[in-house]
Amino acid sequence: MVIVSYQPGDWLRPCLESAAAQSDQVIVVDNGSPGSSATAIARSVGVTAVRSERNLGFSGGVNLGARSARGRVLALLNDDAVAGSEWMPAAVEALQDASLAAVGPKVVLTGWYREVVLPDPAWHAPGDTRPLGRQLHSVTAAGRDVLPGLTGSGIHRLEGAGPDRWRWTTGPEPFYVPLSDPADPVLIDGSAAPEGPVCRLVNTVGTYLRPDGYTGDIGIGSPDDGRFDRAEDRFGVSGAALAVRRDTWDRLGPLAGPFFAYYEDVDWCWRAQLAGLRVRYDPSVTVHHHRSATAGGSDTPRVRVLAESNRTLALVRNGPSPRALRHLRYRWGDGPAGGVRSRVARLLPWAVATRAANRRKWALSPQQVWDRWAGVSCEWDCSPARGR
Repeated sequence: MVIVSYQPGDWLRPCLESAAAQSDQVIVVDNGSPGSSATAIARSVGVTAVRSERNLGFSGGVNLGARSARGRVLALLNDDAVAGSEWMPAAVEALQDASLAAVGPKVVLTGWYREVVLPDPAWHAPGDTRPLGRQLHSVTAAGRDVLPGLTGSGIHRLEGAGPDRWRWTTGPEPFYVPLSDPADPVLIDGSAAPEGPVCRLVNTVGTYLRPDGYTGDIGIGSPDDGRFDRAEDRFGVSGAALAVRRDTWDRLGPLAGPFFAYYEDVDWCWRAQLAGLRVRYDPSVTVHHHRSATAGGSDTPRVRVLAESNRTLALVRNGPSPRALRHLRYRWGDGPAGGVRSRVARLLPWAVATRAANRRKWALSPQQVWDRWAGVSCEWDCSPARGR
């Protein structure tokens, strides 16, 4: 099992302990951590540490660790995740099927969330296609400001800045408030929130491919109440907790190093699909994930540039050529800038060259993979939590 750590926090030790309890070999890649702190924690737990003096990113760190890994199955685990005790035995058993390239568990967010449903009808502002409900300016849990941490289908992104920031609800759909304790009182704009259940939330149960070429996590922000408890083939699974056949890894190649971070798991699973192999979601085991504990969250400028540019590069490397060209025209014209265009321009020759090199490994055409997966599982049950 390979675990990459750049800025280890309190989460690393329980991660390593959960890995060591079920894996013959655990390799921690100390990705240039300050003072070699990741190496020190790894050694205190009794697992192997491999240090890079500079941050290679998630993809480069994984590739470094994979070169030292042995065994028929190679597993990746985020350093801010804790694996259920049966994850590796279940993955090894599943990967005995030679048609499977990779398998991923159910990944849920660490901690508890209070469900809130506000009785507001959805409406649309002029020129805005989003369903809107109520504008929230303050949400607290036990006195803590949690407005930025709200999640679920019932809430839009944070807008504004400082004391004037706000978030729109989507109407009557549920959203979820992060809690330090299940008993934390929740206030919305100074008033007690409506009663609602306290539950765990899904981080990912696989990845989907949208008809416009973007990808995302299936089930994200939905309650873990049994609605995702059926094993299914997926377009991809998250690199936060991923197990692959070692022979397939060697045949398809490692993660895309120039991606640095974000979408490298999508790219690898896409290559597996092109090779005619399957990717499987297995809900029989659960991994708990802090989500972006190291990167600092999805709204940081660096993360946005990496994610947005890597989306384009993954499509160029693996998607149907007409769709990739259409997306590139959008990128040069109307797509977001802020460093995204320049990064795509810099890495585009590499993406085109590696696409050509990967063609010899394809058993299916990009259009065949697209026809099978584009638009599949892009929507899921976002209804309120139900008792189990």
